[in-house]
Amino acid sequence: MPGPLYHVGAQGQCPHAAPMSTVSSNARVLVSGQPVATFVDVSTVAGCPFQIPIGTGTKPQPCVSVKWLVPATRVMVNGQPALLQTSTGLCLSAEQIPQGPPTITVNQTRVIAT
Repeated sequence: MPGPLYHVGAQGQCPHAAPMSTVSSNARVLVSGQPVATFVDVSTVAGCPFQIPIGTGTKPQPCVSVKWLVPATRVMVNGQPALLQTSTGLCLSAEQIPQGPPTITVNQTRVIAT
């Protein structure tokens, strides 16, 4: 599905509204002055408040990372598929338990890819 290229300076969040950030190994391809994110780049979540009920209390189960599942199919950056604002991902806890999809809220809109 076509969508704007996702880049390092874009803003995103986990399903529990904690901010997401991406660190890219790409330094050559830029949009809006920021490196384009690729399928192999690391996306992390900080400050997720999610907790699960355990017995009479709760256990913290925050989102800590994002595993990208569906990158661009036709656009490559340094030999790796680029990520799009519409790319599918899954937020994971430290125990690698799926927490839900991330949402990219603020992103550049000038460069569209598939």
